[in-house]
This record gives sequence, structure tokens and C-alpha cells, in this order.
Amino acid sequence: MTYVVGVTGGIGSGKTTVTDRFAEYGIVVVDADVIARGIFTPPSAALTAVIERFGEQALTADGLLNRPWLRQRVFSSPADKAWLNQLTHPLVRTELLRQLKQADSAYVILSAPLLFENGLDQLCQRTLVVDLPETEQLQRASQRDQTSAAQIKAIMAAQWSRQQRLDKADDVIDNSGPVNALDAQIQALHARYLELASAH
Repeated sequence: MTYVVGVTGGIGSGKTTVTDRFAEYGIVVVDADVIARGIFTPPSAALTAVIERFGEQALTADGLLNRPWLRQRVFSSPADKAWLNQLTHPLVRTELLRQLKQADSAYVILSAPLLFENGLDQLCQRTLVVDLPETEQLQRASQRDQTSAAQIKAIMAAQWSRQQRLDKADDVIDNSGPVNALDAQIQALHARYLELASAH
């Protein structure tokens, strides 16, 4: 089995920026968010199930999943959120496992916003948290997603707290500085992971 490094962090923490840097070293990145989006590409059973439950309002004008609408809906309804999780988690997990198995780099990164919450860290030999203060998280996520502060706070509340993630992590990247401050941290971790993977 390939050596798996799980990467996580709260909304707006910069997970994708970090995993893109690892990809530049030739490391395969298996991204739970990308997979979760993919399972709703029409025509898919998951998309059909969403339309059956929520109606046509769950779609955009061009027949794709209306993600902002659905996000708002599930964050205001625990029952809808539970239903959506039951639908998506098994599909995402199956595809994650398939991609991890196929990965052919020295080690592989499993990127997931809910790595710990969904128990995906059990698939990893090591975990890395991308960290920054919650005030910055809120600011960056608002700018990126054009989403209201209230909605981002609701998403943050549904994720583990910053402290819980830090307590559980094997490694931490501090992403509170400028983007170029990431390079040295990622370079050092990449060297370490190559070492650990070759001894695995």
C-alpha cells in the first residue's frame, strides 16, 4: 500500500494552495472535494437522487447541481444534511480508495476538509493540518467564495475546531503569512515524507 499523507484544514485555510505545491513535486493528490463534485456530474445517480428530494430548484439553469443553494439548504436543515451525507459519503469513499490504490508517486496525498470528522485519517500513515487563525480563515473564505460571513461561520462550526485539528495532527503548516512563506515548509515536509515512505 502506498504511503498516504492526509491533508486537512478549515474552510479558507489554503489546503488547495498547499496540495498544489506538493503536486509540483510530482506527488499524486487525491482530493475528496474534487471527487464529491464529480459524483454530481450529470447524468449521475447522485444528481437524480438530489432532484427527487429537492426538486428542480436544486439545479442551475444549465442543469448542473446548484451548489450554493444546496449548501445553504443543508446548513439550515440537519435532516437534509444527514440525508446528503448518507448519499455522498459511501460514493466518495469508494472513489477515494480507488484513486489511492492507483497512485504511483513516492507517497500520495489525501486531501479532505473533513479528514478527521469522517474518519478518513484511518486511511493515512500521517496527517498534516494547514493552519491559520480563525479570523483570517473567515476573511479568506469570504473573499474566495463570495459567501456571507454567517454561512462561513456555520461551515466552520460544523468542522472540528482549530485546536482539535492541531491536537490530532502529526504535522502543521502555518499559512498565516505570505504565499512564498509556504515554500520552505513544504520543501522540508516533502523531504521528510519521501524518507518515511521509503522506510514504509
